[in-house]
Amino acid sequence: MENIKAVLFDMDGVLLDTESVTKICWYRAAGECGLAGIESIFMECVGLNRPDTVRRLSKYFPGEKDALAFRERTSELFDVVEREEGLKKMPFVTECLDSLKKAGFRLALASSTRAVKVHPQLKNAGIFDYFETLTTGDMVEHSKPDPEIYLKSASSLSLSPAECVAIEDSPNGVRSAFAAGIRCIMVPDLIQPDAEMKEKAWRICGNLKVVAEVLSSAKK
Repeated sequence: MENIKAVLFDMDGVLLDTESVTKICWYRAAGECGLAGIESIFMECVGLNRPDTVRRLSKYFPGEKDALAFRERTSELFDVVEREEGLKKMPFVTECLDSLKKAGFRLALASSTRAVKVHPQLKNAGIFDYFETLTTGDMVEHSKPDPEIYLKSASSLSLSPAECVAIEDSPNGVRSAFAAGIRCIMVPDLIQPDAEMKEKAWRICGNLKVVAEVLSSAKK
């Protein structure tokens, strides 16, 4: 652990409670268009960026145009919830970020969400300034589970993968960090760890408070 210099955070389901809102919006959109099997379809897409989500959705629609229309509708519904109710931070977010900063870790973001969403959401949550760099879904060709976003995030800090730890909630995110050669702490949100996640995750923690304790104690 002595060589760990940075912590790379996913955003949705790790820092902000967006996954639960997204799930509700997907269910509503599926009800509107009569799409069956939405639970398994949604779980397939957790952690993917917009283009990869549309490609995955195309398996369940007559064509990509219909898949894109569905994805656009979920975004419209999400925007209504965000505008009217706001987005909540996940438990212990601020405490975790403060603790890691105090321990001397550099912090960066590696989110599959587009920058146009990431920037205002982090600012509204009051945590934008914690992060030295932001790597977003529109900055990569392939989203998680491809390792590109984590390799780019580490590179943005001029660090090697071995010098970073990723914080993820989804299987696709854990797979991405693992493929990049970055140790990953999984903090499960909607999807609980199975045998694959227990093998690929470096640690599994119940919340961000435990994450901070694990990493900060290693710095002492």
